[in-house]
Amino acid sequence: MIDLKNIKLLVLDVDGVLTDGKLFIGSDGEEYKGFHTQDGMGISLARYTGMKVAIITGRKSPAVEKRANELKIDYIYQGIHDKLSVLHDIVSDLGITLDEVCYIGDDINDLPILQVVGYPAAPANAVAPVKAQVHYVAAANGGEGAVREILDRMLAEQYDYNSLLTDYLNGLVTITQ
Repeated sequence: MIDLKNIKLLVLDVDGVLTDGKLFIGSDGEEYKGFHTQDGMGISLARYTGMKVAIITGRKSPAVEKRANELKIDYIYQGIHDKLSVLHDIVSDLGITLDEVCYIGDDINDLPILQVVGYPAAPANAVAPVKAQVHYVAAANGGEGAVREILDRMLAEQYDYNSLLTDYLNGLVTITQ
């Protein structure tokens, strides 16, 4: 089993992971997405501990850019076909190895990354080939707290989680939900 204490970078797909995977497109062509605030809280807690966070997604959406900026996500890549190449660039930039990466994905386009990272994970609504490849499948679906569930699991291994919560309650953690 992977030692979750070694994870330094969380990389997220968007559709089906940070969202429930549904696309809402208005008559004006604008795309709308729903994000779960508990995932946002988890990402903020992870960033407080020093973990870096990246989004690598195949679609382009102003909503993703806005949400990523709210959460102060370190790396945002949209419209990416070759996600693995982008991941190699991020890992190189941070001076870490793929073993120090957790990737959360839900569909077959995520398999190339899931096969090489130290801690591959998926939401409950991931497709069967993804579930067969990962170390952990969340009980929650994408867009319904799966990212938070996985982050809580990692942070509890890396830190005294009660102290982390105390820091939050004492105002030491700036949280964006």
